[in-house]
Amino acid sequence: MRVSATLPDFPWDLLEPAKAVAAGHPDGIVDLSVGTPVDPVPAAVQSALRGAADTPGYPLTAGTVELRSAIRRWVARACGATFAEIGVLPTIGSKELVAGLPALLGLGSSDVVVIPPVCYPTYEVGARLAGARVMRADSLLSLGPATDVKLIWVNSPANPTGRVLPPAHLRKVVDWARERGAVVASDECYLTLGWEVEPTSILSPSVNGGSLDGLLAVHSLSKRSNLAGYRAGFVAGDPALVGELLAVRKHAGMIVPEPIQAAMVAALDDEASATEQRTRYAARRGVLRDALEKAGFAVSHSEAGLYLWAFRDEDCWSTVEYLAGLGILVAPGSFYGPTGEQHVRVALTATDERIAAAAERLAGA
Repeated sequence: MRVSATLPDFPWDLLEPAKAVAAGHPDGIVDLSVGTPVDPVPAAVQSALRGAADTPGYPLTAGTVELRSAIRRWVARACGATFAEIGVLPTIGSKELVAGLPALLGLGSSDVVVIPPVCYPTYEVGARLAGARVMRADSLLSLGPATDVKLIWVNSPANPTGRVLPPAHLRKVVDWARERGAVVASDECYLTLGWEVEPTSILSPSVNGGSLDGLLAVHSLSKRSNLAGYRAGFVAGDPALVGELLAVRKHAGMIVPEPIQAAMVAALDDEASATEQRTRYAARRGVLRDALEKAGFAVSHSEAGLYLWAFRDEDCWSTVEYLAGLGILVAPGSFYGPTGEQHVRVALTATDERIAAAAERLAGA
């Protein structure tokens, strides 16, 4: 059996026709679809990468002492995770961990993975790769007395909606999962990009009651530090769970290259560059949101993160086609779940010049 046959269509392939239309605009395409960073990698990070280039030996799956220390310092600052013992582990970007987590935890056909109704597609892909079943749910009540739930994904700030879950909601998820022996994995890749509200990490004692049992937080440096091309991420949380992930990953050779580990240390300690990048995104967000709303779009949620979740009371593919005609490429909401079919995701990850061009085209439409 072909494993790929069990997976959904790769979403970005479906966007190619709209991309071709947008690329035909006389002033060029404004690509606000995938959300890939376009700004420079911080100088200190590039320097650290070059400085670690001569590393002929095998790197450690667990990460260098320096990297583990840098991750712990960062989660203490950004997540409020001031635990004496916290498991940390570098990953080859965050997508790799998301796609592999159900299998790494030993889930199979008798197990259920709970994912949000509208969410990052790789949560579902990871469950399918492990042969587990998927339930989409935004409410614990809708899960009923389920005892076969073994993994719950939460995502706050959310991709694609920008929704932020309040601490009380996260606490209820943690309590529910612990009563049933399930793991809660919190995708927090956009944690530091709160615009209208302050997101809370699952690693915060205000959420977890001072215990990391059964909890994992997934983080990425792709957007914070423009390191998407470096594939630099990490997971932090329950030391027993992280230790199990490490034991399996050692056998599988899932190792972050040592020069990348050195670059991660520099990025995690470079708050000035992260603040500068956040300021760029805030400005672009203001320009795009104003332009969309003046053009008749409504924006849902979007209080945090790197996307605007927009709609204009029509099927998402009609909106994609309309914007492609203006030379603007966005992602259809149906990529993220059946309840996203009237929305499009508009990324903030384009240069100031391209963002301005999109705003001008929307104003003239």
